[in-house]
Formats: sequence, C-alpha cells, structure tokens
Amino acid sequence: MCSTFSLSAKPCSTEVDNGIFLHSKSLVTRARAEVITTPKRSSRRAFPQLLTQGIPHTDLQVHEIVERQSQANNLDKQDICRKREFHPAYLEEAYERCRSICAEYAKTFYLGTLLMTEERQKAIWAIYVWCRRTDELVDGPNAMHMSTSVLDRWEARLQDLFDGRPYDMLDAALTDTISKFPLDIKPFRDMIEVGLMSVPVMGIAAESSVSAQSIYNAAVYLGIGNQLTNILRDVGEDSLRGRVYLPQDELAQFGLCDKDVFARKVTYGWREFMKEQITRARFYFNLAEEGASQLEKASRWPVWSSLLIYRKILDAIEDNDYDNFTKRAYVGRTKKLLTLPLAYTKAQSMSSLILQ
Repeated sequence: MCSTFSLSAKPCSTEVDNGIFLHSKSLVTRARAEVITTPKRSSRRAFPQLLTQGIPHTDLQVHEIVERQSQANNLDKQDICRKREFHPAYLEEAYERCRSICAEYAKTFYLGTLLMTEERQKAIWAIYVWCRRTDELVDGPNAMHMSTSVLDRWEARLQDLFDGRPYDMLDAALTDTISKFPLDIKPFRDMIEVGLMSVPVMGIAAESSVSAQSIYNAAVYLGIGNQLTNILRDVGEDSLRGRVYLPQDELAQFGLCDKDVFARKVTYGWREFMKEQITRARFYFNLAEEGASQLEKASRWPVWSSLLIYRKILDAIEDNDYDNFTKRAYVGRTKKLLTLPLAYTKAQSMSSLILQ
C-alpha cells in the first residue's frame, strides 16, 4: 500500500529561495497542502480554478496586507522602538552575512538581487535569510526535534525583531530593513504569502494604472510558480531524505505513489505526471508576468530576470527527460547571463495588467 508523508507543524507560524518575489520550499503543513494539492483533473484544463481552490484568497487575506502595506504614512505610524539604530559597521557585517547566505544557497535568486539598487539588495537578502532560517527550522536536519513550543518561541522572536529587539546579527539586518520599508508582520507569520514580503521593497510604479491588489496577486502567483518549480527540481534530493512534497491524489491519477518516488525510476506514468506539473508551474508564471511590469522601473529587471531563469529550470527538467531523481535541473551561468538582455527588454515596457 502506498503511504503518504506529512509533517506536523503549527499552521501559519512558519517556505522561499524567491525568485525575487520571495518563495520557499517548505511553507509548512498548511502551505504545502494548499499550494500543492489541487482539484482533480477533468477532461479539459481548468487551471484558473486553482486560484480559488489551490490558494484561497480568502485565506491569504491579500487585501488586508495590501491595505496595511500600501498606506503612504505607514512607517510614521509604527512604534518608535521599531526604528532602532545600529552601529553602521555592525549593520554592514549583518547584511554581508545575509548576502553570503543568499549567494551560497540561492544562486538564481542571488543573481537577480545583483541587479537591484543597494538598499533593495540588502532588504531582500535580510528577508530571504529569515525565510530560510524558518524553513530550516521546520524542514531541516533537526526538524524531527521541532515542537509547538519551538514554533511559539520562533514567532515570539519574530515579534521582537519587528519591535526593534533583534536576537542576533542576522535578525538585526531584518529589523533594520523593517525600519526602512513598510513591511507588515502577517506575511512573515503565515509564510505562505511570501511574495507579499517583497512588494513593499520592490515598490509599485507611480505611473501604474492597475490596482495594488492585482500586483500583490501577481506576486503571490510568482511565489507559487517558484515554489512548484523548487519542489519539482528537488524531488530526487527530497526522496533521499524520505520526503515527498507532491500531491498524493494527482500521483494516484497516473498510477503512482510515494513508493514509486522512492524507487527513483522514470516511467511513462512519471513523465506524464511531470508534464502536468510543469504545465501548472508555467501557468502561474504566465499570471505573474505583467505584475512584474508594474513595479518601479529599477525593480523590474531583477524580477523579470528571476522569472525567466526560473522558467528555464522547468526547461532543464524536460531536457533531462523528466529524470529529476538522479539529475538536477540546472541552469548554467552562461544561460543565465544570456537571459539578462531579454529580461532587460521586457522590463522597459509597462503593459496593462488584467488579473482578477
């Protein structure tokens, strides 16, 4: 009998190597269930339905986040302790450590950040590091020792750094970032709306004629596309750790289960299953595209670069004949660099965004 792997974790308290709108792979139990589990297949493609059944916007409460983060005087209303001052040398080292972690563990993401302004670079590095540390807490080598009390302490620590009381140097980088950008704590707590962490840093173009809600939705879609891509890329690595982050019902539709994943054999059923998953990831990338064109001009190039490069990971899986068990889908440095001119061209234009 096929078994289902699951993790017990406190919902909404703890996913994202990003593709500049941040995302992460372990989103915790609620995130995994809602991002990965999708409606059963019908005779025709119904991916738009995933937007309401796969990621319920009522759960994400995107509108609430938009309102809270989009207020022009948001920072002025924050508690004064949130604006804690640090010695410049201390902050410089804190951000350098964040940069180093990004460069080591998220190469595609890091390349995109190099195209940002210095202030945005530092902010995104700090956000990424917090997300990664949370991810390691619930899905790293020591995850078996995680308990509700550990997650409660981690959430209290998050509140402390938002209140200007960082625990360590890496926390201090995020506390400083929070003092400079209108970031709200809710996406950090939920960790599903990771794309929403990045929009206030990237900024929405003043000349954009579309609603902030639409742009935030696009950020969520990009985060989902990145999330799904990470999961598909890392199937082999995760299986060696005894973990499967794939939708059980959809595996079953192709005659597959966890045992087949652990067997690490590419079969006809596996190829068909992967084709379906790749199509879905591309669907979300398509939804995210024009949202990237509504950001401030200085932010469009890095976001477009990340989006296009992440798509190439899906191409690499196909080039490997869907063997993501023994072959890692990899986008070489040359291909990444060749993507930058196209991303730059796309970043120069701002088109109308039509997303519901």
